[in-house]
Parts: sequence; structure tokens; C-alpha cells
Amino acid sequence: MRGALQAARYSVLQNITAKREGSLDGLLGRSRDPKRSNMALHTLVRIVFLRSVAVVLGATLALLHVAVAQDNTPSPSKPAPQTAPATPSREMLIGTGDLLQVTVYGTDFDRQVRVSDGGEISLPMLGSVKVAGLSIREGEQLLARELARGGYFNDPQVSIFDREYSTQGISILGEVQKPGIYPLPGAHTLLDAISAAGGTTAKAGTALTVTHRSRPDHPETLPLSYSADASERSNAQVFPGDTVVVSKAGIVYVVGDVRQPSGIVMENSKMTVLQAIALAQGTNPTAAINGSKVIRNTPHGLKEIPIPLKKMLAAKMPDVTLQPGDILFVPNSATKSAARRGLEAIVQTATGVAIYRR
Repeated sequence: MRGALQAARYSVLQNITAKREGSLDGLLGRSRDPKRSNMALHTLVRIVFLRSVAVVLGATLALLHVAVAQDNTPSPSKPAPQTAPATPSREMLIGTGDLLQVTVYGTDFDRQVRVSDGGEISLPMLGSVKVAGLSIREGEQLLARELARGGYFNDPQVSIFDREYSTQGISILGEVQKPGIYPLPGAHTLLDAISAAGGTTAKAGTALTVTHRSRPDHPETLPLSYSADASERSNAQVFPGDTVVVSKAGIVYVVGDVRQPSGIVMENSKMTVLQAIALAQGTNPTAAINGSKVIRNTPHGLKEIPIPLKKMLAAKMPDVTLQPGDILFVPNSATKSAARRGLEAIVQTATGVAIYRR
């Protein structure tokens, strides 16, 4: 039985093999004609090659399409880097009257020249060259170009040293203890200059003006503050030839029937009517506080502004802000003065009677 099954299997396999060989022979065009078989084989090879090339090209085009799509995908925009604002140059500039030492490295060219009133210096081979208003670096570059242009030196390295400034001191004026010109060569700060002048007075304001020697037409107004948060701006650099003027604080004058009539310095340029009355130690008992007024100097002349001081003291009206130069006048009440004088007379009479009876 087993032998019969094996024989049947073998017969089936032979039939399948024969059919495959027959189909392959038909595909290759195997026949009794060898030329026809070779042509069929060449055609089959070409078909297979062309199909392979088509597959490779299709895959390549697909990859290129994906890459292009990725490149065209918009990326999230990034903010442009912000550049720091340019700060004004604090470099010293050459001025008229300065004594300059001009040297060319590697040579015996070494001259001391003074800048004329026209801003020029006179050098051998170059003649007159205008250098006023230039920084030291710009002056060096200018002289190097002129020397190279004239063919006197090949790539000269020029050095300029400002041996003597025409004004070596800083002028400190205004509300300082000792105004004057102080010799402070080199770069210093505003607080250094004010300290050299003995500090500010009690009437000093909260602002000062700095006129730099290099920019005389552009004075700079800065706050005068000693606090830590404002010291960086207030403590700017100053150089020889600069002028510092400390402003005067505003003053309010309190006169009339008050305990201590005086002029009061406005701190931080702000003061109100009640603050001024408090600094004058209050009003006298004979004051007619309802008749108080502020006398203010305006472009159109003096102006009187009524001040309801009684309502302000009772917190029934807001306080009034004063301006520098204002005069706060508190009048005297004739009725109160007469009553007070009468009361004083009665007290004196009673005191005299009491003494006489003893």
C-alpha cells in the first residue's frame, strides 16, 4: 500500500515538472529554431531591464518629491535678534590749545605740536592738518593716511598722545559749597566732581546740567540722585573741559500771621499748602485763615489765588499744590487781634488787683 502511494506521488511530481518546463520553453520561444530562441531570450532580458529601471526611477522621483515638500514646509518664524542701541561716544576729542605728541613707530619722527585756534597742527612734510574735533584714534588714522599718501612712509603706525588739555579742569557751578574750576585730568564721574566742590547746598535742586567740551551745543540734563536705583544715570562720566551746573531748588515763601515766616525749599520740586503751613510751624491764633491766598507770578503778571485753608484743615477740600516762587499769605484777623488785646488787658488788670490786695 505504501509503495503504491509513493509511486503515485512520483508520477504527479513528474507531471508538474514537465508542465513548468513546457511553459518556460514557450516563454523563451524554445523550438527547433535556435535563432528564434535567442531573439526571445534577448526580448525577455530587455523587458526585465526596462522594468527595473522604471522601478528605480519611480522610487527616486518619490524621494525627491518628499524632500521638496519638506523644504517648502514653512518653519516657525524666529524673532530677529535685537541689537543694542548705540550709545553716544564718551571718547575725548582733540580741542584747540591742546599739546599733542605725534610719533611714528620704528622711525625718528617724534614731534610735540600745539593745536592752533583754527584747530590745526603743523607737522614736517605734511604742513597744516586740521585735527580739532577728532578723537585720538581718528587723528592717528588721518595722519597715517596723509603720510602714506605722500609716499613718506610705507604703512606708518602713528601714535598721538594728548599731553596737555587746554582746559584740564572741570567747572562746577550752581548750588555747590565751593563753585569753581577743579583740576581733574582724565575721566571722572559727576559725584566725583560734586565731591571736589564740597557737595551740594541745602538749596540744591534735583537736576543738573552737564555741558561736555566735545559737544558744547548739546547740554545734557541729568537727575541728581544719591539712591542706588538712579545712581547709574546720575553718576555719568565727565571729562576735562566739561561744565557742571547744579540747579537751584524751588522756594515757597510763607508770610503773614504764621509762627515762623520764611522761605521754604521745595524737596523733589513738590510742596502743598498744608506742608508749607506745617513747615512754618502753623498759624497764630489771630490768623484769618479763611482769607489766605497764594500770590503767583505768571506771564501775565501777579495772580491771587484764594485758598480756603479752614476747609483744608478740616479735610473738606483737597490740598493745593504750590509752584516754585509762590507766596502763601495768611492775613491777620482784626477782630481776633482786638479781642486778644482786650483779653490780655483784662488779665493784666486782674493780676495787678490781686497783687495790690496782698
